[in-house]
Amino acid sequence: MYVATLLTNPDVSNLDLSLVESLRNAWGGDEIVWLSPDEAAEFHLNEMPGNRWDVWADLQQMGVDLVVQPAEGRRKKMLLADMDSTMIRQECIDELADEAGVGERVKDITARAMNGELDFEGALTERVGLLKGLDEAVIGKVLDERITLMPGGKELVATMRQKGSYAALVSGGFTAFTTKVAEVLGFDENRANTLLAQNGKLTGDVLRPILGRQAKVDALEQITARLGLREEDVIAVGDGANDLGMLHRAGTGVALHAKPTVAEHCEVRVNHGDLTALLYLQGYSRSEFVSG
Repeated sequence: MYVATLLTNPDVSNLDLSLVESLRNAWGGDEIVWLSPDEAAEFHLNEMPGNRWDVWADLQQMGVDLVVQPAEGRRKKMLLADMDSTMIRQECIDELADEAGVGERVKDITARAMNGELDFEGALTERVGLLKGLDEAVIGKVLDERITLMPGGKELVATMRQKGSYAALVSGGFTAFTTKVAEVLGFDENRANTLLAQNGKLTGDVLRPILGRQAKVDALEQITARLGLREEDVIAVGDGANDLGMLHRAGTGVALHAKPTVAEHCEVRVNHGDLTALLYLQGYSRSEFVSG
């Protein structure tokens, strides 16, 4: 048994009943269940539709996301999330680079690295090197003035934790940011790279070993083993090439507003919804959301 979920941007809420009904009828699905009026709906069906990616492409043009997944086991016991451009809207290193006067150069490297065009560790080392001499206090300034949360993040973490799930934030960014973001959003733990500083100035380097793509897979393995969970019990979310390892290993790997070269490698893609989409995909209705 499979379940098809259709959802849209909560700020628009333009999911039309006739659209959902026509797809349900075409695929021979069961009764439509509205998870949120005009925003998210689902129905069960007996088999995976052969034309789902064609339908997905058509719905994308209408601002609607479509996910078809096995119905059994879709409600997860652990959330594993990337931070930059996933739980927050920004890339922290790009914001620091702006303060250091090397913003455009660093943003270009970041974009290429997240698209999978560059080796992550090499790209991180190069970018951090450009921050050498930056006042360490700028980190606090960036946190206060430049970093904003991705919509739906508080509801996602609070709802899953209220239902007994574990939440881990794993980032190729920096602990100076993940510590704060994890605290604000209510994550149980966070992992990231540590920026090195001396005499109040960034040295242009990070503590070794560098946490990149493999570190996220390691986090998945280590945390599930510690908690006695299976990897199938995890829903993971990210947007960059360094997230693909954990997205492929998790029971449900969600490419959220991901780079095209990343999304094409993922079965679950959310381009219009926000982080509450991860709750809808697990069958939660908006009335069950915890505000956080």
